[in-house]
Amino acid sequence: LLKLGAGKSTLLRIMAGLDKDIEGEARPQPGIKIGYLPQEPQLNPEHTVRESIEEAVSEVVNALKRLDEVYALYADPDADFDKLAAEQGRLEEIIQAHDGHNLNVQLERAADALRLPDWDAKVEKLSGGERRRVALCRLLLEKPDMLLLDEPTNHLDAESVAWLERFLHDFEGTVVAITHDRYFLDNVAGWILELDRGEGIPWEGNYSSWLEQKDQRLAQEASQEAARRKSIEKELEWVRQGAKGRQSKGKARLARFEELNSVEYQKRNETNELFIPPGPRLGDKVIEVSNLRKSYGDRVLIDDLSFSVPKGAIVGIIGPNGAGKSTLFRMMSGQEQPDSGTITLGETVKLASVDQFRDAMDNSKTVWEEVSGGLDIMKIGNTEMPSRAYVGRFNFKGVDQGKRVGELSGGERGRLHLAKLLQVGGNVLLLDEPTNDLDIETLRALENALLEFPGCAMVISHDRWFLDRIATHILDYQDEGKVEFFEGNFTEYEEYKKRTLGAEALEPKRIKYKRIAK
Repeated sequence: LLKLGAGKSTLLRIMAGLDKDIEGEARPQPGIKIGYLPQEPQLNPEHTVRESIEEAVSEVVNALKRLDEVYALYADPDADFDKLAAEQGRLEEIIQAHDGHNLNVQLERAADALRLPDWDAKVEKLSGGERRRVALCRLLLEKPDMLLLDEPTNHLDAESVAWLERFLHDFEGTVVAITHDRYFLDNVAGWILELDRGEGIPWEGNYSSWLEQKDQRLAQEASQEAARRKSIEKELEWVRQGAKGRQSKGKARLARFEELNSVEYQKRNETNELFIPPGPRLGDKVIEVSNLRKSYGDRVLIDDLSFSVPKGAIVGIIGPNGAGKSTLFRMMSGQEQPDSGTITLGETVKLASVDQFRDAMDNSKTVWEEVSGGLDIMKIGNTEMPSRAYVGRFNFKGVDQGKRVGELSGGERGRLHLAKLLQVGGNVLLLDEPTNDLDIETLRALENALLEFPGCAMVISHDRWFLDRIATHILDYQDEGKVEFFEGNFTEYEEYKKRTLGAEALEPKRIKYKRIAK
């Protein structure tokens, strides 16, 4: 746990026996089979998805093939039946130990749960996220004694993460995982190892327990940690409220819209770890979507979608990768046109879009140069302000503004990306996977900034904790172009689905596209 760049991945590589340039000793016990998932796993590009997965269970696959051959050899009257019987017994022992006769069922279930691409898809054609899901599936099917998982929830949607939690809960071996998914930490972890300033601090308990203990520790460190502690206390207050208290938070935000818009309120919150500059005052009409339809090729992504965003709303957008979530943002910003239907923005709406691609930054520039363009005074929306003050609002203080972009951690790059793209001063934010690669401190700061933002936001995210803290509404992409709009946060929506459709509705499955009839 904790900041990107703190050495968590290095520790996992040492535990896996890959990084041996160390002082001291780190070695696995003899006879232990270790399974390691790096952030960028290597797969054979020539293989299909099916071939990659079957490599993980090659012993069983080979045993099944050989068993068929043995059965065929029994038909030869000159065969050595004693030898065949002995081999048959050995093969059946392997197959039985791995429930091999149900292998296809196991593979299909795992592929559905992790929403793998089609079995025949070539690895070389897969995206980075698809490759990670294939690698994770392989690893789980190998059934090692110990799992070392580096960000296992990356590129998984919420339903697949919930499935992974259940799998690891039942896993008989040991699991060491690096993750910033706080529900995952709450539901799976029995211990938290916090890496802080070069030291490993073990805490017994899950994430909520760590938060309580961390708050007490920061109280002792006092003044220098004031802003950080303020951020932790806000999240801790939310944790302590319990489910019923949390459910009222979204409605409370809508009711507080006028307060959030006051100049005095926004000035009080400029001391937060991350502060999103407010845009012009938002009117009553925000975004109305009516009978929207959009397809790519013969696939229908959105089929007859209608909803209205009320002022003050924060809409969390969920669904499988490739379902069309980013496409909705591109239509809202006018980059793409719908096949039919309308998207109407209110007259006072000013959009500020933050995409998920953070590569378009100059690594040789300083943080201040990258955001300000070298200008001392910047135009933020309709107002002007000193550029260093603006950059400071994204928690780049003093010497941090002189850091080179290429030296930044993932969380720092995320904050820099927000600072660059939010300077238009919008009152409606379109945030595409803003939580990707952020450490927990930056996630918490972003949540608090959004909760204090005096406008609206639409946020694509798979982070359930994040969505539960900020969302007043959920937009869920489902099979065959169906998209559902729901008032409430993520947990409320999951409870609604379970109540109306049964527990099976929460099980992840490969996405099904509605096809356009030719």
